[in-house]
Amino acid sequence: MLRQISSSTISLLLLVTLSGRGLADQILQTSGFSTCLGDSNITVQNLDIQYNNNAKTVTFNVAGTSATTMNVTATLNVTAYGISVYQNSFNPCADSTYVEQLCPVPSGTFSASGTQSIPSSYASMIPSIAFSVPDISAQATLELKALDTGEDVACITSSVSNGKTVSVAAVSYVAAGVAGAALIVSGAAAIGAAAGGGSTAGSGTMSPSFTEVFTWFQGIAMNGMMSVNYPTVYRSFTKNFGFSTGIIPWTAMQTSIDNFRSVTGGNLTADSVQYLQNATLVFGSGSTVSRRAYNGMLMIRDSISTSQSNATTSDATNSTSTIETTVNGIKAYVEELSVPQANTFMTVLLIVACVIAAIAVGILFFKVVLETWALFGSFPKGLVGFRKHYWGTMARAIVQLILVLYGVWVLYCIFQFTNGDSWAAKLLAGITLALFTGVLAFFTFKIWQTAKKLKAMEGDASALYENKDFWLKYSLFYDSYKKDFWWLFVPAIVYMFAKGCVLAAADGHGLTQTVAQLIIECLMLGLLIWNRPYERRSGNVINIFIQVVRALSVVCILVFVEELGIAQTTQTVTGVVLIAVQSVLTGVLAILIAVNAIIMCCKENPHRKRRKEAEKMNRDLDNLTPLDARNSLLMDPTKLNSSTTSYEHDPKAPLVKTVSEDDSFLNEPANPYSGATPMRPYTPQSQRPFTPENPFPARPFTSNSHRTLRSMDSHENLVQGAAPLGGEGGSPPQQPTIPRIPPQYGAGGGYRGVAY
Repeated sequence: MLRQISSSTISLLLLVTLSGRGLADQILQTSGFSTCLGDSNITVQNLDIQYNNNAKTVTFNVAGTSATTMNVTATLNVTAYGISVYQNSFNPCADSTYVEQLCPVPSGTFSASGTQSIPSSYASMIPSIAFSVPDISAQATLELKALDTGEDVACITSSVSNGKTVSVAAVSYVAAGVAGAALIVSGAAAIGAAAGGGSTAGSGTMSPSFTEVFTWFQGIAMNGMMSVNYPTVYRSFTKNFGFSTGIIPWTAMQTSIDNFRSVTGGNLTADSVQYLQNATLVFGSGSTVSRRAYNGMLMIRDSISTSQSNATTSDATNSTSTIETTVNGIKAYVEELSVPQANTFMTVLLIVACVIAAIAVGILFFKVVLETWALFGSFPKGLVGFRKHYWGTMARAIVQLILVLYGVWVLYCIFQFTNGDSWAAKLLAGITLALFTGVLAFFTFKIWQTAKKLKAMEGDASALYENKDFWLKYSLFYDSYKKDFWWLFVPAIVYMFAKGCVLAAADGHGLTQTVAQLIIECLMLGLLIWNRPYERRSGNVINIFIQVVRALSVVCILVFVEELGIAQTTQTVTGVVLIAVQSVLTGVLAILIAVNAIIMCCKENPHRKRRKEAEKMNRDLDNLTPLDARNSLLMDPTKLNSSTTSYEHDPKAPLVKTVSEDDSFLNEPANPYSGATPMRPYTPQSQRPFTPENPFPARPFTSNSHRTLRSMDSHENLVQGAAPLGGEGGSPPQQPTIPRIPPQYGAGGGYRGVAY
């Protein structure tokens, strides 16, 4: 089959090979082995074979036991990607294929090791791409039959590896570095928020945020946990992102967890780190095997002669005893990372506890540094807010962690309930799941309740963004969304819960898992496309693209479902395409994080900017004086409206609305003449423009800035009963005279006697 793979497919396979091994020797070697015949007369306990294509040599080491002495024939069958590429039968006693230790197979213990040259006629049968394709999907099966009866006496199968794989530590480090960079960018925004007394924090409004990047890595890892028949290359690729789900190989920790389980009802006989280190993992249908300890089996090659040892060697027979265990789904994923399935939840719990402790210690250390700075130096004003909101910052960080891990936490807790054996671990799983769910439910209720009250009082929930107290408390849940879509964090939490629940509850049923996951991903994709809820256009584009890739990934995983019976070649090509798409998206996210780091220094968060503008306007109104040009009685309403920021999704309303006289601007505390009353009603004829000739014009009133004046009855009573103007004895009253005004003011009309 290797010859049948197209050159374009091979190029793609080489493109996604993330490990650089240089131009090393072209080597094929066995990697683990398992028996494929029960109750056989011959038992192989160790088999390690390595073929060097450059030297054209085979180095082997085989050991086992036989119940009787017998002559056998050997049949070797090599398959690659489900297609047989080599098959040959030979007699170990024939001159051309003589193997002394197997001619005949002795009774009792036997072992053989040595190096043998391979004729070029056999070496040319191996395609060159077999030495370059990472995680080659090839198996070799050796069957031994009795020469006289043809009865099967032994059967061994093993996977073949060329030493190249996409599962390398460097990939995990790079992925962790990308997530760390996103965390630094988001963390810088969070510290700036605390220092400024409130702004974005946690995920922020820039995309991709730490939450988006980390949940993307979690999605790749969870794709590798389904109970389907993955190609070897994709199974290895998903292992690189196990750290995002809390699965980190740590032998000392696993030993401690085993000890904890042993005293709380756990069974370590077939589920412990020691057992796993000596186990052979058989995936799915048994077509793929992997060995924890380095043991192997493959070909008793054509034309091999050996050096034999007739002595019984206990080291050769006992030190490499094998244990076979069939794995799939979540168990296969975690045990490939050297974590026993019963230890899974406790491993994640301890890792998360370490992360929370690191967050608390880090923030506390920063707090101590700031307090020391304040004692011995001039403390910068920009960090005063952080000191004030220190505990709030720590709480936000922990709640943010709960939000990020909630999906995988549901997954591991349900998996612990169904597969765990320690009552204490199950109790901890129940308590922590209830705690995490309770925290998210509490904030959901508080935000929903606050929004309901705001809508009742103000008509909308914009104050969730504009009110600093609400923003500091709750913004980590909705700060990347538009004002009209603050509620979208609720379906996001439900989405995470559903994914984890389906994956754990349907473990072992690949088709059910895949169909359910596809429905969940498509529903979330439809929600994002329909609403486009993110504040920034870039946020909508990035998150919709991520969700599209998630949905397409699940569609590709349908190809791996065994019930559908799709050819292994198609599965392998699909796996390679899936790796390429997911790798490209990961690279794009890394580039965008670097771009965001630059943008963050130049562009302010839009929600914070709008809130600051509103706060500044309120301060300006509080500082108005009667003759201040900003006073609305003098300011042109059109200019006032033009200076007000309008938002696309804000309800449209006039800047100043007509209200009752009790709400008149004249009665505002900021107006020092709030208690004054006019001597006579205002009439349009009394308004004069402001000119050098008319320096004291009457203050203009507009339809938006004045209301019906109070009744003038009280004013008329002020002169009721007063003595008449004029002379005595009925003489005509004295006529008012116009005061003498300097020439420069003569044309202005003078003082009109109207109170302000």
